[in-house]
Amino acid sequence: MALDNFIVPLFVPGNRPERFEKAAASGADAIIIDLEDAVPAEAKDAARAALKADFTGLPVIVRVNGEGTPWHTDDIAAVSKMPLAALIVPKAEMGGGLAALAAGLQLPVLPLVESAQGLSQAREIAALPGVMRLVFGSVDFCADLGCAHTREALLAARSELVLASRLAGLPAPVDGVTTSIDNSELIKSDAHYGLELGFGGKLAIHPRQIEAIRSGFRPQPSEIAWAKKILASGDGACAVDGAMVDEPVRIRARSILARVVG
Repeated sequence: MALDNFIVPLFVPGNRPERFEKAAASGADAIIIDLEDAVPAEAKDAARAALKADFTGLPVIVRVNGEGTPWHTDDIAAVSKMPLAALIVPKAEMGGGLAALAAGLQLPVLPLVESAQGLSQAREIAALPGVMRLVFGSVDFCADLGCAHTREALLAARSELVLASRLAGLPAPVDGVTTSIDNSELIKSDAHYGLELGFGGKLAIHPRQIEAIRSGFRPQPSEIAWAKKILASGDGACAVDGAMVDEPVRIRARSILARVVG
């Protein structure tokens, strides 16, 4: 699956290589080997040494430690020699080395926007050469702002990332995590909410979240029926069930039916 259309990328701790193949068999669309938050400081070097990308046919992405940490330079040196699908750069902000990294690294870059500064620069970040897709680090973003991890509190941030992606001609961004692992209805609802805002995928932190996320991105039966009726109405402006239909409405209908498989 291409990086521009994966729906469910799954994190796996970099210091747990015995989990890599299990993660790849979980049903995820891509695997994110995490060298950052999931790995304690004393295990950073071991996690970097355990990196590999030949355990699956899925896209393998690595989240490195952020610029300014003791591990960033070594992480970049290690991933630059690997056949990875992409690199996730945490705490993505302008003013540091992000622009040079995105332009010079022979890998697509997925900036993880997770700070007020990063959000304020999202349109600049999205326009950088080498940037493939924006990703929302919602939990860290809330920690930076001191706000709650709720839909209402994050609506403006999510909307800005969707807009920044569209203005830069990027694929729809990837939404942040749902911290609950077992509440499948909440996970599905969160995924569908992100879809409605314009997100094209959602980060998973556990295999049990994968099917719920995927289900949230599938169109509902009522949406499918509506889309088929709209497309059966022909061309030009007309009324369907008392509502005006023209080409923008048909574009929406086509996008719904395009999500039926997946």
